[in-house]
Amino acid sequence: MIYSLKGIIEEVNKETVAIDLGDIAYEVFVSRPFEFAKGQESKLYTHEVLTQDDHYLVGFTTKIEKDAFLSLLSVKGIGPKTALTALSKTTPDELFAAIESSTTSYLKKLPSIGPKAASQIILDLKGKLAIDEKGKPANPELYDEVKAALKTLGFKVKDIDTALASINEPNIDRDTLLRTALRKLKKN
Repeated sequence: MIYSLKGIIEEVNKETVAIDLGDIAYEVFVSRPFEFAKGQESKLYTHEVLTQDDHYLVGFTTKIEKDAFLSLLSVKGIGPKTALTALSKTTPDELFAAIESSTTSYLKKLPSIGPKAASQIILDLKGKLAIDEKGKPANPELYDEVKAALKTLGFKVKDIDTALASINEPNIDRDTLLRTALRKLKKN
């Protein structure tokens, strides 16, 4: 996989930019191509989309924007084009805040996101996007591990999600997260 590309913007199109790396130029889909200028040096964090019908690169100017894209991709029914289109009208911080506060009205205003998709995004991502002090999602795998452990203890998924969504501590470790979630679940 290609992690990032650094080069000169050769061309700016409606949905893509061409980035020249010297001997080769890549066409990359981006959420906001109007932010690029021909001749500008840029670095793009990339994600390779490979399906039966398509093969292309998607690029992001920041790591957190790539994380937001990958989070949206993990949602049932959200594909790469929908995720990229949605990110064209929001920032990762605003997106994560809307998810954590269950603000479906904000999500429904994003292009390609209807009421059903907005609800699914909240259902699949709320509580998994712990934000650290820089606004970057903290380890979502940690939340998945703790959720799985709590399910084996017999707690309901809805209650687990609610408990985990209320815990938003940066740099929390697995044991502390599990203990905190258990306390919250036992109170209810």
